[in-house]
Amino acid sequence: MNEHTCPWWLGYTFDNRLRKLFQNPQKILNGYVEKGMTVADIGCGMGIFSIGMAQLVGENGKVIAVDLQKKMLNILMKRATQAGVANRIIPHQCEADDIGVSQYVDFTLTVWAAHEIRDQKAFFEQVYSILKPNGKFLIIEPKYHTTLEHLKNLENLCMQTGFHKLGNPKVWISYAVLLEK
Repeated sequence: MNEHTCPWWLGYTFDNRLRKLFQNPQKILNGYVEKGMTVADIGCGMGIFSIGMAQLVGENGKVIAVDLQKKMLNILMKRATQAGVANRIIPHQCEADDIGVSQYVDFTLTVWAAHEIRDQKAFFEQVYSILKPNGKFLIIEPKYHTTLEHLKNLENLCMQTGFHKLGNPKVWISYAVLLEK
């Protein structure tokens, strides 16, 4: 496992019901994720955003939930079953240097995970390669663990990859950037 990866058991401290009061996935993603889309949540953890996206994409949409840790994916699928959206979520265990997704997606999300990736440029190139033309990519990073300068560095790497910056959405206790292919 990547030495920078948050251990699965620590996920319970920030991937819980209380967080939804301040970071409601449906409110944050409304307007980016629509019914029938295929979307990816890379670094999905225990699934707070994957489940929110599954509700937004509806019966005909799909969420590819990507994480390094099998335990995270198992917890996500248990929660997705309880929420009634497990049939819309495809769990995918990735490698530290390869997301391993080849299906084209309309939207990609990375929440509180980009700072854990060793080769960020290679990661952004992989995300770019799976996005459909005009596909959107939202990066959200924690303010308590990163800096605004860190976000600017991520933005620059993304633009070197070919992304275009659309803006910086407001997300509670986080820095965020919305990009387009």
